Amino acid sequence: MIKEQEGKVEGTAEAWESRELGADERHVRVSNLKIGELDETLELQMISIRLPKELLDDLKLIAQFHGLGYQPLIRQMLRRFAESEVKDLVREYASKMQKAEKDKAEKVGAEDGDDNHRHPSGARARKRA
Repeated sequence: MIKEQEGKVEGTAEAWESRELGADERHVRVSNLKIGELDETLELQMISIRLPKELLDDLKLIAQFHGLGYQPLIRQMLRRFAESEVKDLVREYASKMQKAEKDKAEKVGAEDGDDNHRHPSGARARKRA
């Protein structure tokens, strides 16, 4: 339920989702930004990509269902994918580094253990500097 206080709609997620907030044309104004300034401000880079028509139609349908344009939807999808892949790569790298450190420590430990053994002559082995 949306609560109104003094003729104003409370800024709840429900109010934004239902478009009771953020969609009133009385609060729209024409921007004075020049072409490309918005992209530059948002750090957007124009690209060209060829997609199968059926895929594009599906993306447009999904975007419409979520109340988005298909291009913002594609940006969201790519952002989610990229963030997930970067996290996976970092985890994989960290795991490899931990394994390498463990292997190195085990190797050093094994070498130290070898130094504590006696030579066949009965003399104790010297540690190497």
